[in-house]
Amino acid sequence: MMITILAGTNRPGSATRKVVRQIEEIYAELKVPVQVVDLAHLPPSIFDPGSYGEKPTAFRPFSDAILNASGLVVVTPEYNGGMPGVLKYFIDMLKFPESFERRPVCFVGLAAGVWGALRPVEQLQMIFGYRNAHIFPERVFIPGVGSVINSEGQVSDPEIVKRLRKQAQGFTDFVARLKP
Repeated sequence: MMITILAGTNRPGSATRKVVRQIEEIYAELKVPVQVVDLAHLPPSIFDPGSYGEKPTAFRPFSDAILNASGLVVVTPEYNGGMPGVLKYFIDMLKFPESFERRPVCFVGLAAGVWGALRPVEQLQMIFGYRNAHIFPERVFIPGVGSVINSEGQVSDPEIVKRLRKQAQGFTDFVARLKP
């Protein structure tokens, strides 16, 4: 089993990356191997309009990480009531239909506002549903993200950490049950 955690933004110094690191630690505690796909490291060549037709070689590790994942954890911030444009673009650049077809996926949303990225997670659920992914129903929303990440870059709210742990355990079981 290999879980891929997708950091759904390319924003420098983002809270998303801090949450991703904590999720990575939770899966390590569960002894579940993970790999992180960080959209901040996308090759600049993927943004060339010609990439729609032919993907640059430098993009292959990103697409392979998705194709080889047993399950995908998408961590998304909320930007202007939606998901970051780079996340949607990344999804659009992946192979269709095999990138998400019957692949287990779960979501973590974070935002400065009180809803914790409810809108982008719901948008992503529609996209992944369209792509025939197996959507794990237990989502985690992190509202007021600026006030719950401490100086060590960790989520300091014990209730949110508890939900992240519960989601990771449940998702691991979900992926194992769906494994062919």
